[in-house]
Amino acid sequence: MPLLGPDNVTGPEDRPWGNQTEVPAGTEVALYAGNEMTSDPPKKLLKTKKRGLSKILWMRNILIALKRNYLVRVWGMDIHPSVRVAMSAKLDRTFPVGVHVGENTSIAFEARIMTHDRTRGLYLHTRIGRNCFIGGRSMILPGVEIGDNCVIGAGSVVTKSIPPRCAVGGNPAKILKENIEVGPYGRFLTADETESKLVEAGLA
Repeated sequence: MPLLGPDNVTGPEDRPWGNQTEVPAGTEVALYAGNEMTSDPPKKLLKTKKRGLSKILWMRNILIALKRNYLVRVWGMDIHPSVRVAMSAKLDRTFPVGVHVGENTSIAFEARIMTHDRTRGLYLHTRIGRNCFIGGRSMILPGVEIGDNCVIGAGSVVTKSIPPRCAVGGNPAKILKENIEVGPYGRFLTADETESKLVEAGLA
């Protein structure tokens, strides 16, 4: 298959075959950049049909923004403007200045972020990094620090700090996988492709 690229297309004087640059009809031509070769445009990824709350996502986003502003302005929490906090999530208001959440992080339904422990007289800063996902009904205990790009499984009880790029789960939470690759809001880089395959198969 003939290749037309920057490394093998030169001036006429350098071509032993002269000015013959035509490719015979019916011949497949590949365009490449570097070591990658493509002959077809990238396949469009399919998305699931909007159902349930997805139909009123605009309204949900407004409510989430109002809640985030309330927690920051009234209670003094350190929450980045891009953070998504579920309406049912609970962030400790006994020691609210101890709540720190980085950009593009999502805190799912009924998750708890704790900053105090009355039984031990603790009032500690709890920090969640960037691009994290805190699963539904999970609990982050006082003083815990969660690194960037982490995924906390649903129902987890995180008692110790977690290094960046880890997926954890359980009670007490343990590291299940290290060096994970996620994007904003803790979404795995393969998530779009997985969703597209489910839609194509008629399962979503």
